[in-house]
Amino acid sequence: MQLKDLAKQLNVSVSTVSRTVNGTGRVGAKTRERILDAIKQTGYQPNEVARSLKRRSARTLGVVVADLSNSFYSKVIKGVEKVASENSYNVFVCNTDEEVGKEEEYIRVLLQNQVSGLVIATVGSDVRLFQPYIDSGIPFVFIDNLPLLEERFNLVAIDNAKASRSITQHLVDQGHRKIAMMTGPLNQSTSSERLLGFRKCLEDNGIMPEERWIGVGTFKQEYGYRMMREWLLNEDRPTAVLAANDFLMYGAIKAIYERGLKIPEDIAVACFDANDETGLISPGITAIIQPAYEIGSIAAEIIMRREHDKGRKQYEKIELEPVLLLKQSSMGNKG
Repeated sequence: MQLKDLAKQLNVSVSTVSRTVNGTGRVGAKTRERILDAIKQTGYQPNEVARSLKRRSARTLGVVVADLSNSFYSKVIKGVEKVASENSYNVFVCNTDEEVGKEEEYIRVLLQNQVSGLVIATVGSDVRLFQPYIDSGIPFVFIDNLPLLEERFNLVAIDNAKASRSITQHLVDQGHRKIAMMTGPLNQSTSSERLLGFRKCLEDNGIMPEERWIGVGTFKQEYGYRMMREWLLNEDRPTAVLAANDFLMYGAIKAIYERGLKIPEDIAVACFDANDETGLISPGITAIIQPAYEIGSIAAEIIMRREHDKGRKQYEKIELEPVLLLKQSSMGNKG
């Protein structure tokens, strides 16, 4: 229902309904009560897009991430905020907890509030969710995960398959042949590409990947713990484990220590994005480190370029180089 329809139903002017909805101007008490009752009964919601378009004051960037407790995303947000602040933009941050339903709701709300642009680490794969942004011309930039899109799009990320091959090759070079991997849902490109790189590296080295040592679940610590415990129940266990993110690895390490095993003497470990800047974790964890801050700042810069040139049709795909940080957790030859 539109505002004018509600006004017609109540036999009042559109401006009267508008003043009641917005809490501006004078409206008689009885008329206000009638309008508010009708709003409750009809479920009428004001069109935030139209209102913000009229105000032309929406200098905001929306950032949707999968898990705020993950340091990768907090650094991405810092990068976005820096560029936003330099351009006098505000930032709305939304945390989905890796839940598709939450992501869909946040994307809808941000669109309704006419954000100037969207930076998103999506956990979904339904491309229809982004069609309203495409239709509206609001620029959006994918980071981390990428849904299957036929439309052109903006992307800032690393080559996940290449990075996974690199860290797996390090484990192979240490003499490991019995290597396990744990990753997140395969409908997320981050998971599937990292698993692809892992498989490709083993095959290139003449090692047949053991399906029993490939765990596909969530990116949460509990899954890493559960998967590692299961592998350790068997006498024939992997000598090295690669995790597709740091939370999975932390869960795996907990399970390893509970079994009274040592890292890397009994099991070597490596993962993505475990960057202990304090130096307190021992042994230090070998990891692929994504340039998270740069990912966030470049994503925001892309939106600024699109905002300043409304007719811009060029889409940008920027691939950044990660760093392979070698620490004690993976060192020691098993050959």
